[in-house]
Amino acid sequence: FCACSLDNININTIRSGRVIKDKLEWNVTVINTCNCPQKLIKLTCNGFQTVENVSPSILSKVGDKCLLIGGKELVKSTSVKFSYAWDSAYIFWPSESTIVRC
Repeated sequence: FCACSLDNININTIRSGRVIKDKLEWNVTVINTCNCPQKLIKLTCNGFQTVENVSPSILSKVGDKCLLIGGKELVKSTSVKFSYAWDSAYIFWPSESTIVRC
């Protein structure tokens, strides 16, 4: 039995201190705190905008959600990091995931 949930997907956003095309740059770290891997992780993404390219292999928009790392597994205590630039921080929330091998 695995007691993992979306609460085990922690998302932290901080300013980098850089300015890209007159927009503030934000660094995002997504960490899986579950003992089990999670895959097909989707984040809320409705209204997300950036003037800085984010690699689609890290974050790809699918409708009003964003798929993290192409749906691949994010194992325990592993993080994914990306940066974007916009006037203000976008608050990402985990919206879906699949627990693997528990």
